[in-house]
Amino acid sequence: MLRPADQIVHKAAWLYYTHGLRQDEVARRLNISRASVALYLRRARETGIVNISASTQLFRSDRLARQLEDRFGFEAVWVLGEEGLTDDPTAEIPTLAASVFLEMVQNGDRVGVAWGRTVYAIADAMSYADRQGVTVVEMCGNLGSPYSYRPDQCTMEIARRLNASGLNFYAPLVLSTEDLARQLREEPVIREQLDGIAGCDLALFTVGTLDEDSHVIKCGALGLDELAEIKKLGAKGVIAGQIIGSDGALLDCSYNRRMISADFESIRAIPRRLMVVQEDEKLEPLLAAIEGRFLTHLVLTARMAESLLEHAGAGEAEPAPASA
Repeated sequence: MLRPADQIVHKAAWLYYTHGLRQDEVARRLNISRASVALYLRRARETGIVNISASTQLFRSDRLARQLEDRFGFEAVWVLGEEGLTDDPTAEIPTLAASVFLEMVQNGDRVGVAWGRTVYAIADAMSYADRQGVTVVEMCGNLGSPYSYRPDQCTMEIARRLNASGLNFYAPLVLSTEDLARQLREEPVIREQLDGIAGCDLALFTVGTLDEDSHVIKCGALGLDELAEIKKLGAKGVIAGQIIGSDGALLDCSYNRRMISADFESIRAIPRRLMVVQEDEKLEPLLAAIEGRFLTHLVLTARMAESLLEHAGAGEAEPAPASA
């Protein structure tokens, strides 16, 4: 499995040898010096990345990552191949994502965190780091104590691993009525916290599914009867607790109007948005998230990467760029 720190070497080699860019063009594309490009290309040759007879197998996962970046306009993609440490590569996704996330967090960053099983697994797999001046911000309302993987648990565990400050959202995730949710969103303290999401430098989240085993069902945020109704409306996935359609737009339904969560424009205003997709069954939700321009960086399995590329090559409409 490639270390995230090695990605820049593979990107430089991909642009230089596959796309035929000059070294100065590669330097501008990656925002590095020309001397660094020369160093990375030499390292690529020494390690066999550009060895035609070997690299197609040894670096298959990285090739998939570069192809996804080219096709969908992502800033960076990390693909976990079948050559992982266990029989189930999906089990290693949180470990890889935790490593990627730690490298992306910079001193002084304000980090927005959504919630879910994958995000909590990332927090649990994360090494301890001493980041300076970092604040971890909860991106959506909270759930009651009986539920596992609560939003505040995800936020505070990640803050603890980073030696950072944590800012929890002291409001429910889902309200009983639309009027109550609207009134609560207008409360000054809640309004200030929602407005502050757009000021984050980095976001960590996943996209959820919509079936009986979905996290929004298991945690009690959404009932089975309501799930059936919103699926009739074209629901495809979940972003920060909110339901999206195939175009990535917020679905017009009562459930969404009863939510306390970051609005989508605020999420898209965050410059670096790392989405982690652990399960291979999330192709449809991931496609919806891509259409909605929710992610700039992506961690996923090789099987999911291949599915995305197959879908892109099957005559589907061109996805929207990843950047906001």
